[in-house]
Amino acid sequence: MATWAEFSAAEPLLATAIRTLICQYGPGMGYLATIRPDGGPRVHPVMPVITDEGLYCFILPSPKRHDLDRDGRYALHSFPAEDTSDEAYLSGRAAPVMDPLVVASLALQMRAAQRVDWKLYALTIEVAMIVQRDSPLTSTKTLWRDRLARVPRARRNGPCTAAADSVQ
Repeated sequence: MATWAEFSAAEPLLATAIRTLICQYGPGMGYLATIRPDGGPRVHPVMPVITDEGLYCFILPSPKRHDLDRDGRYALHSFPAEDTSDEAYLSGRAAPVMDPLVVASLALQMRAAQRVDWKLYALTIEVAMIVQRDSPLTSTKTLWRDRLARVPRARRNGPCTAAADSVQ
């Protein structure tokens, strides 16, 4: 999966449009979807941090933090805009940031309280999408997929389907 820096280098216009929607109110705002232990979705409001190097989230002890620690898959959707119906979407995997210099730098930059039990996660990107409404009836969708993260799926016919599905 791509880091924000890799995605931004590959698709600078799309990255700028997504960053603009996520940070339209100043700090980043969006909805983070995680996967509950039973496999269902869980959605929470979050304040993602986008730097030139990465996409991050500070997460307090909560069900979403437990979800990310157990299964790092996520989807992030931009907060609705007041003046447009445009939408931004990212999905990939979240992992705790272990580098104390990165953690300290972002905590200082974002004024994250030192005495609060937050954990910083880096979000890698497998899919990035923006939908821009051209009119009430038409829209333009721009989609990017990290080709390195794609795992070919088995075809759904033939005698080897069950065996192929069991290893994916």
